[in-house]
Amino acid sequence: MTPARSAPPSSPDAAFAQSVLGQALLRALGGGSVSHKRIADYLLRNQMRVTALGIGELAESCQVSSATISRFARDIGYKNYAAMRAAVAGTLQAVLQPVDKLRNSIERRDGAPSPVSESLEYAAANIAATGAALSLAELDAVVRKLKAAKTVYVMGFGLSSHLAGMLAQHLHSFCPHVVEVVGIGGSEVAAGHLVHITGRDVLVAISLPRYTLDCIRLANFVRDRGACLVALTDSPASPLAELADHTLYAQSTHPVLPSSASTALAIIEALAVALMVSNADNVDKASRLTEAIAAYLYGSDPAQLAAHGAQRKTGPRKPAPQAVAVVKKSRRADRKVGPGQ
Repeated sequence: MTPARSAPPSSPDAAFAQSVLGQALLRALGGGSVSHKRIADYLLRNQMRVTALGIGELAESCQVSSATISRFARDIGYKNYAAMRAAVAGTLQAVLQPVDKLRNSIERRDGAPSPVSESLEYAAANIAATGAALSLAELDAVVRKLKAAKTVYVMGFGLSSHLAGMLAQHLHSFCPHVVEVVGIGGSEVAAGHLVHITGRDVLVAISLPRYTLDCIRLANFVRDRGACLVALTDSPASPLAELADHTLYAQSTHPVLPSSASTALAIIEALAVALMVSNADNVDKASRLTEAIAAYLYGSDPAQLAAHGAQRKTGPRKPAPQAVAVVKKSRRADRKVGPGQ
């Protein structure tokens, strides 16, 4: 069975989820019984392993009975478990070809690649795959939501909190009101910010493996409040993906770490650029921002550059007399106070 997709996948997981089998699993994940959701979730996350498991082994992994596995296979359109497992293998053969090419090219080189080189190669491959498969229509839809929002909330926990901070920094210049809900306060502060969210607002939630439970709980809260939820995550099997109104996928495969954030950062920058050029007013805002901060940027003042060049030629400048006087006065005061006080 080959993947049936309307757009190129941004990762092997996304490609699998867009196949006929993957779509059936996503439907079971969204509306099946508790046991069926458990099986669907396991299949979406462990496709390769499933191809080597017998029905009893899969049942044990999902903590259900073998009979439940058989019923699940029939419910999603397969004669039995063996037919479903064959479909998993067939789908994987199609969607993993690009990944296998990358992995084989690394393994065929003379000598084992260093962990540093391998990490950088995976980052480059993740960004290239995500960029090639990015849905511009979905990105444009997110931009429209951000432009129309009364308040844009940005949320990320753990390492994703740093990604959230960078996204918030980009959005501040182009959105009327931006709130980074986690900051340094954690879940309690995030909940305190989100209690004010309404249907006129947007929450951009960022979550990569390992997914944070608080992020999923607060995303559910936001949905209940009627706000628009935009997810930046790695896979359709992500618990955040099924909650979101709009989803941007960033492939996060890494040979050592639980996930890589490099592609998510690239998507954040792409989103910021798309928002910036979405209308002429935003371009003017960017120009005004540059003018406003120019005085604080190194190299913006020709006299500053000339002074720096002169200093390099003549050596370090002597401190100004006023500065010397302040330092001497401070040292005298320190001697009067004495240590430990």
